[in-house]
Amino acid sequence: MTTRQFSTLSLVLIGGWVSGLLLLGPIGRFRGLTTPAAHAEQAPKNAAGELPALRAEIERLKTIVPDQSHAMRDVDYHFTNLWFAGKAENWPLAEFYWKETLSHVKWAVRIIPVRKDNAGREVKLEEILQAIETTPSMQMGEVIKNQEGEKFEPTYRSLLEGCYLCHKASDKPYLRPRIPEHPATSIVNFDPKATWPP
Repeated sequence: MTTRQFSTLSLVLIGGWVSGLLLLGPIGRFRGLTTPAAHAEQAPKNAAGELPALRAEIERLKTIVPDQSHAMRDVDYHFTNLWFAGKAENWPLAEFYWKETLSHVKWAVRIIPVRKDNAGREVKLEEILQAIETTPSMQMGEVIKNQEGEKFEPTYRSLLEGCYLCHKASDKPYLRPRIPEHPATSIVNFDPKATWPP
C-alpha cells in the first residue's frame, strides 16, 4: 500500500468514525443506534426486567464455579512440588510453587469462607488461614527468600500440621496430609543446575 493510499484509507475511516459520533450523540450514550430520548423511555422497562435476569445469571454461575475440593486439589499439586523443589534447593522453583500454593489456598477459602462442622458450629477458614500465615514456624516464604535449606523441612512439616489442624476443625480428620513420595508432575526438572535442552 502506498503512502497516498494509506492516507486516503485513514481519512475514510476517521470520517466514518466522526459521522458515527454525530449520529449517536455524546460518547457516553453509545448504546446502539438510538437517541437519548429513546434510552430514557426504555430505562424503566429494562430496569424492571434486569433484576430477575441478573438473579438467574447468578444462580447459573453458581452451578459452574469449581467447588472447594477442586481448589484443594490444586493446593495438593503445588504443595507437593514445593517439597521437591525445596529439597533440591531450587529456590526460584520453590518460590513459584509456594506462591501458587498460597494463591490456591486463598481461592479455596474464597469459595467457602465459613464451613459448618458436624455440630453445626461455624468454622471460619479465613481466620485459620491468617493464623497459619502469621505463625513463625510456618514462614515458608522467608525460608525460601533466605535460601535456608536447613529450615525448609521443619517449616514444611509445620505447614502440614497447620493443614491438618484446619481439616480437623472442619470435621475432616480423615484428610491427613503427609510428606510426598513422588512429585505431582513428571515433566518439571527439580534440579537447579539442569540445562536446556535436556
